[in-house]
Amino acid sequence: MTLATDQNTDGHGLSPTALRFIAIRDAVMDHWEREVRARVDGARDLLRPVLTNTLPAFFDNIAEALSPDHPRVQGASGSNAASAHGDERARMTPFGPDQVVHEYQILRESIAVVARGRVALGEPEWAVIDASINAATREAIRAFTRIHEELRHKVAAALSHDMRTPLSVVANGAQLLGRTDDWSLVRKVAAKMQSNADRLEDMMAELLDALTFQGSARIPLHLTRFDILDLVQETREQYIPAAGGAAIDVAIDVAGESVTGYWCRASLRRALENLINNAIKYGDQGTIGIVAHQTRGRLMLSVHNGGNPIPEEQHGRIFDYLRREAGPLSATGWGIGLPFVKAVGESHGGSVTVDSSPELGTTFLIDIPVDCRPFVEQDGGQLAVS
Repeated sequence: MTLATDQNTDGHGLSPTALRFIAIRDAVMDHWEREVRARVDGARDLLRPVLTNTLPAFFDNIAEALSPDHPRVQGASGSNAASAHGDERARMTPFGPDQVVHEYQILRESIAVVARGRVALGEPEWAVIDASINAATREAIRAFTRIHEELRHKVAAALSHDMRTPLSVVANGAQLLGRTDDWSLVRKVAAKMQSNADRLEDMMAELLDALTFQGSARIPLHLTRFDILDLVQETREQYIPAAGGAAIDVAIDVAGESVTGYWCRASLRRALENLINNAIKYGDQGTIGIVAHQTRGRLMLSVHNGGNPIPEEQHGRIFDYLRREAGPLSATGWGIGLPFVKAVGESHGGSVTVDSSPELGTTFLIDIPVDCRPFVEQDGGQLAVS
C-alpha cells in the first residue's frame, strides 16, 4: 500500500488503528458518494472522478494523523490537498460554498457509519478526525472563494476597460442625435451606435460564458490511450546517462501499478520532467521516487524527494508564474515549471497538490481522471483525440 500524497508505505509510522482506518477507505468513499449524490445539490449527475476529487488523498492523510508516532498532526497539515479540492470544485462543478461544506460534513458521517464495529475510534481519534475535516473545510472554502474572486476581478476589468469604448460611442452618438437635423448624419451615427451595441452584446455573451465556466487558463491537449508506467519509464531513461556520459547525482525509482487511460502524452511528459528537475535541484541528492496508481477513476502520479521542505505558507504560491520567495528557495525562483505542471493537471480535469514537511520530504501529486475525455471535451475545442 502506498499513501497518495507522500508515498508512505506500510510500517512508516502508521499505527494499527491507522492501518485499519486505511482499509475502510473505499467503503467510506462508496457510502460518501451515495449520500452526496442523494443530498447535495448539483452532485447527482457528476461523473465519479470529478465527484471523488482529492478526497482519497485527504483520507490517507487523516490515517497518518491518527498514528501517534507520525509527524502529521492532522489531515490537512503539510498538504494543500484540501485547497486543491476547493479549487477543483470551483472549476468543475456547479457547487456553491454550502455544497462544499455539506460534502465534508457527510464525509464525517460516512466515517462514523462505516467505522462502527470495524475500527475502534475513541475520543482522541475523533478529535483528530474532526480537526482534520474542520481545517480541510476552511482551506477548501478559501480556495473556492479565491477562484470566484479572481473571476469577479476579471469581469470587473472587462467591464471597466473593454466596454468603455463602445459605451462611449453609444453615449456620444445619442448626444449628437439630439442636436442635429441632418438625416444623413443621423443614419451614419445610428449605424455606428448599432455596431457598438452589437459589440456590447457580444461582450456580454463572453462574460456570461466566463461566469458559466469558472476555470483558469487551460493548455491544448492531444489525447491518446497509453500506459502511464510506460511514459514514466521512458521519461526516467532520459536521466540515465549513455556510456561515457555524465551521470546525474541521484537515482530515480519507479513503482506502482500499470494504469492505462486517455491523457496527453506530451504534456504529461513535460510535467514529469519539470517535477524530476525540481526534485534534482531542490532535493537532498537522495533517491527520487515516482509512483503511479489509480483509485475510483483517478490516476495518482506522484514524484517524491527529500531535502528542505517547502514552507506551508508557500504551498499555493509556488504554482504562480514567476513568483520568487524569500529564503533558501529564492535563488532562481520557481519560474514557469510548477505553474505548467498545475496547468497540465487542471487541463486534464484534475489537480496538482504538494505535500511537504521536514519529516516526510516533498511530494508533488498529479491527481487526474483515468479517462479525461469527458472533462476535456467541455473546454472550448482544445481537444484532439487519436
